Amino acid sequence: MSNHSWLTQVKKYRAIAVIRASKLELGRQMALAMASGGIKFIEITWNSANAYELISKLRSELPNSIIGTGTLLNLEHIYQAISAGAQFLFTPHVDPMIIQAAVAENIPIIPGALSPTEIVTAWNHGATCVKVFPVQAVGGASYIKSLQGPLGHIPLIPTGGVTLKNAQEFLQAGAIAVGLSSELFPKQFVETENWQAISQQAKTLVNTCLIRD
Repeated sequence: MSNHSWLTQVKKYRAIAVIRASKLELGRQMALAMASGGIKFIEITWNSANAYELISKLRSELPNSIIGTGTLLNLEHIYQAISAGAQFLFTPHVDPMIIQAAVAENIPIIPGALSPTEIVTAWNHGATCVKVFPVQAVGGASYIKSLQGPLGHIPLIPTGGVTLKNAQEFLQAGAIAVGLSSELFPKQFVETENWQAISQQAKTLVNTCLIRD
C-alpha cells in the first residue's frame, strides 16, 4: 500500500485499533472482533506474542482489513515486520534511519513524537504522518488543536489517552485519525471472551469517527 493510498484510507476511516496480546489466538480473536465491528485499520504491536505469525495470519483471514504493526524499535524490527506482511508501521519514537528505511521500502511509516520539534523532525525525514504520543500527558485534544496553527500541514494521529468518549474531540481538534488500545478491550470482556461485546466497542468507535458535515 502506497503512502498516498494509506493516507487517503486513514482519513476516510479515522480509527486505528491497537492490539497488544499475550497469546497469538487471543490477538487473533481481538482482531476478528475489531473487523466484525467495522474497524478497517488494525495494528498488532510487535511486542505481542508471535506478532510475525499473527500479522501473516490476519493478512490472509482479513483481506478487507489493513493490518499493520507498531512498537517497532529498530531496523531489525522494521524489516521483520515488512517480511510478515505489515501494511503500515508505527514506532513510539523518532529515528531518522527507521523512517528512511520504510520510505525506501515504500511502506507507510508513522513515528511517535510529542514536541513540535520531534513532530517536524519526523515529517522532514519522510514520515507518512506522525503519531502524537502520549497525547494525554500534554493536554489531550487541546494540544492537537494548538498545533494546527504552525503545523497544520502535518497529518497527526494522537494515541495514549484517546477514549471512546473523547475521540471525536481529537478529530474536531484537527487529528486525521485516532488510535485506541485498551479502551476497546475492557478487561472483563477479554477474560470472559465476550467478543460480541468487544465488537460493539468497535462499532461505537466507528460511529464516533464518522465524518459529519
